[in-house]
Parts: sequence; structure tokens; C-alpha cells
Amino acid sequence: MNRYEQTAYQEMLDWELKILKNKSLVQSLSKKAQNKINSYIPEKAHQVVTEAIKQMVKATLAGSNITTSKGKTNGLSLEEKENLVQTKLASYRKTAAVEGAGTGAGGILLGLADFPLLLSIKMKFLFDVAATYGYDTQKYEERLFILHVFQLAFSNDDKRRETYHLVRNWEEEKDKLIDMDWRSFQQEYRDYIDLVKLFQMIPGLGAVVGAYANYNLLDQLGVTAKNCYRLRILTKDVN
Repeated sequence: MNRYEQTAYQEMLDWELKILKNKSLVQSLSKKAQNKINSYIPEKAHQVVTEAIKQMVKATLAGSNITTSKGKTNGLSLEEKENLVQTKLASYRKTAAVEGAGTGAGGILLGLADFPLLLSIKMKFLFDVAATYGYDTQKYEERLFILHVFQLAFSNDDKRRETYHLVRNWEEEKDKLIDMDWRSFQQEYRDYIDLVKLFQMIPGLGAVVGAYANYNLLDQLGVTAKNCYRLRILTKDVN
């Protein structure tokens, strides 16, 4: 490893420790409350929402794959690739912030529109990141990996640790996976952002909350994505 890769490897280890640490009492109570609320929702409603999110994500994946440039970073060093990732992240954060401010300023109706819009921004960002690191997003296994990166970024602690182990051992685990657990995918994501998006619908406050929340959600996704691909690249070099 060169000096940059050594630094990146240490940052990745620090990130892993945060993923694996025990959750706080507040987080435990919050998740229990969310589970309780979900238990009151009729099963039919869960099925409808799950199917809607599944189709929304699959449509976004298809569109993102078509518009993603491929093969232009071959031969670049890890440092050069990650400089490109940071540039892309800065651009996507601004886009997400503007989108959040716009939908937040519009109250409840536009606030509801923020969900699919922000989801598409996040997925497009992940496709660009994958391509920048040199992975072929036309392959089913790479699109599945992208979904797990997304889930790792926006899940409760228990699900995050479970997803981390899949990502950490991707080469061994990918052939065992046929599809996502869409019920878990949509519920974890919804529970994770519900409170933030609730404040976004408050008149007079929504624009500020929407811009700030979306900016930080993209930032969190960027950190997660970068370290997930570091796991695949740097641990392979170490092993």
C-alpha cells in the first residue's frame, strides 16, 4: 500500500468500529417505538408500500444504469478515484439540498414528493460511485451490492451490522443472494428518515429542514459508499 491507501485503510477501520459498536439506550427505545407503530399498520398496507418501494427502486436502478458513464477511470489510483468521488458527492449534496428546500417550502404535498426525488438522487449517486471505483453496474451482482450499501447507510444498528457483514464478505455472500428483502429494505429506510421528513412538512420550517436533512443524508451515504468500496479493494490487497 502507498501512503494514501494506508490512510484510507485506517479510516475504513475507524468506520467499521462505529458500525459495530453497541447501540445506545435512546436508539434502542426509538427502534422499539417504531416497531410498535409498525405493528399497528395492517399487513395489507405493508405489502402495498413494500411493492411500491420495490418498483420505485427498480425503476430508479434501471434509469441510473443507463445514464452512468462506464470505464473512464481504468488505470487511476485509489486517490484519484476518491478525489472524483468527493467531487461527485459535493455536486449531489447541493442537488439534494436544493431539492429538499424546494419540496420543504411547499408543505405537505410537495413534502411527500421529496421521497421519490431524494431516492433517485441517492441511487444515481451510488451508480456514479460504483463506476468511478471501476465496477460494472450492468452486472446484477453490482446493482445488488449498491442496494446493500444503501441499506447499510440507512438502517437501525442491528440491521446495519447484519448488512455490514454481507458487504464485508461480499465475494463469499453474493452468490447466496437472489434478491433484496424488500420489506426490510423499505421499513428500515422509512423508519430511519421518518422523523426528519415529518419536520420537513412544517410550514415555515420545511425548507430549512429539508435542505439541511438532504445534504446530511447524502453526506452519510457518501461516507458509507466510500468505505464499502474500500472494503472490497483494500482488504483484497491485504489478504
